[in-house]
Amino acid sequence: MKVLVATQKPFAKVAVDGIRKVVDEAGYELALLEKYEDKAQLLNAVKDADAIIIRSDVIDNEVFDAAKQLKIVVRAGAGYDNVDLAAATAHHVCVMNTPGQNSNAVAELVFGLLVMAVRNFYNGKSGTELLGKKLGILAFGNVGRNVARIAKGFGMDIYAYDAFCPKEAIEAAGVHAVDSTEALFEVADIVSLHIPATPETKESINYAMVNRMPKGGILVNTARKEVINEAELIRLMEEREDLKYVTDIMPVANEEFASKFAGRYFSTPKKMGAQTAEANINAGLAAAHQIVAYFKEGNERFRVNK
Repeated sequence: MKVLVATQKPFAKVAVDGIRKVVDEAGYELALLEKYEDKAQLLNAVKDADAIIIRSDVIDNEVFDAAKQLKIVVRAGAGYDNVDLAAATAHHVCVMNTPGQNSNAVAELVFGLLVMAVRNFYNGKSGTELLGKKLGILAFGNVGRNVARIAKGFGMDIYAYDAFCPKEAIEAAGVHAVDSTEALFEVADIVSLHIPATPETKESINYAMVNRMPKGGILVNTARKEVINEAELIRLMEEREDLKYVTDIMPVANEEFASKFAGRYFSTPKKMGAQTAEANINAGLAAAHQIVAYFKEGNERFRVNK
């Protein structure tokens, strides 16, 4: 079996060493394609690969056509919208993610952004505190649960809504469960987004939704760019000078946000939620272990395509 690690943005060396150890101990061959500059290099590298580990690399129908031996793709991370799942299924390829491996890193970044926002982006003027504030968590998966855990340390009043998580499970974690996204935005001083980009969620965070927030509301997005209706959020922030928006996913309209809302808006230069040494290592090793378990045991626990 040949396992290809194809990463335009490479794993840390310690992560690659760990992946190699897992693959070697399984008796498989490891191939590396790092910092590749064009798709042709990827198409050539996948020709004889039985498994591929990727990060944000795009795996589409063309890649599946070129990879005649391919049986499994593992996205080292939670999101997998960079993989064409329908094409994978058509080519009889299993696609997995590695949920939970990056969740603490993302959750910690939420609070890095939040502390900066409530302290007025460190401009020297008096800010506010997180203690006692109502935090709304939209989606209570691995990241949402870690956000709740950290928020308890700040002494926040925590609320959550997740269409796929029972209210009982949310309450069992010491968090107030609400009945809808609308109810979450109405109650929360701060809303942290952790929803995937799906047909149902794309551009769902719009004028009407965010306008439900109390005065002084802060919206935090470490989920996906596509869930924000940027034009409507800009219109709302023009009307409501009390609102702030912080994100680690630079909007398409970043320049407009930055020029119009100085002191109320911040975006990191690139997606940073999972950019820690620990998350990098954890996700890479999890991907390698999942590939071995798939081949040796038929384990498809983290499969995301049909």
